[in-house]
Amino acid sequence: MEISAAGRLEVRITAADVGKRVSVRSLIEHGAPGEKFTDTVGVLTSWDNGVLLITRKSGESVRIAESALVAGKTVPPAPARRRGPAASYEELGRVAARAWRPVESARLGAWELRAASGFTRRANSVLPLGEPGVPLDEALAAVRAWYAERGLPAYVQTATGAEGTQELLCAELERRGWVREVTAELWVGPLAPIADPAGPAGPDGPAGPDGPAGPDDVVLSREAGEGWLARYQRKGVSEVALRVLESGPSVWFATVPGRTPDAAPAAIGRCVVDGRWAGFAAVEVDPALRRQGLATAVMAALARRALDEGASAAWLQVEADNAGARALYAGMGFAAHHAYHHYREPDADGTRSGR
Repeated sequence: MEISAAGRLEVRITAADVGKRVSVRSLIEHGAPGEKFTDTVGVLTSWDNGVLLITRKSGESVRIAESALVAGKTVPPAPARRRGPAASYEELGRVAARAWRPVESARLGAWELRAASGFTRRANSVLPLGEPGVPLDEALAAVRAWYAERGLPAYVQTATGAEGTQELLCAELERRGWVREVTAELWVGPLAPIADPAGPAGPDGPAGPDGPAGPDDVVLSREAGEGWLARYQRKGVSEVALRVLESGPSVWFATVPGRTPDAAPAAIGRCVVDGRWAGFAAVEVDPALRRQGLATAVMAALARRALDEGASAAWLQVEADNAGARALYAGMGFAAHHAYHHYREPDADGTRSGR
């Protein structure tokens, strides 16, 4: 907190600091006994009618009455991550978008409007990497019309928590009644350790009746075949969904065969290699065979192929409440880079499948 030469806490932020990262201390109106103050760090996204709105790294918006302020100051952007590959939000946003392409898209300034018959929000939402070239209300009206023509509700994908992310846009969408429907995180990590997991089965332990599973037990393919789709959690995959799944600069599908020829695969995964990046997705394991090293083996096999193609860094997306996946990926060296969110237009019935 900012302290004056006389030793007093001071509020050294004003409405002119909207858009900057700030740290404030404020009075707690109904706190526990002995609790008088709370500290909030994030981007100051508005200061109107005596109320500050601060968006935290997670995307959570905190409202603070101006009268409750005790101290405040602007602070530098969040410090750079100390492990894993360095990357900007814009770089990762573009890489993630190329790994999950829609079947139809259009440009509105620097915004990309994406559609794929409702298969996942990622392929059916606006990616606003820059300005739309027109006032925001006009841009949002054009977005809603474009998706309405396709029988889809409009979604805008935003990000928070890293330098260059879109806290201000999140606040503007919420002010206009758009609803934040889904929040997840994009994690990054070095690729080489994933390709060489600790021990023969990685950190998950032994797998299968015939001994530990390893990368050599994984079958790689350029296509999502019937076996792979039999394990994929989204049933009834359409032709459009297949086009999305098989899109990307260099796509690989991994399969660990089931215990019998007729059984669904024990585990699957997907990886898209794009320059220095390898993006992992759809890592799924038969519920009866979890915690036996299969996810580790799938990712190791895909990572080895990505290394062969020149990649050195890895990314993936994980939901905030998936504790098991978060623990697994943290053990592989991944860490959160930023959070991303999908905002649904007001008064729309969301119909998309998955993130």
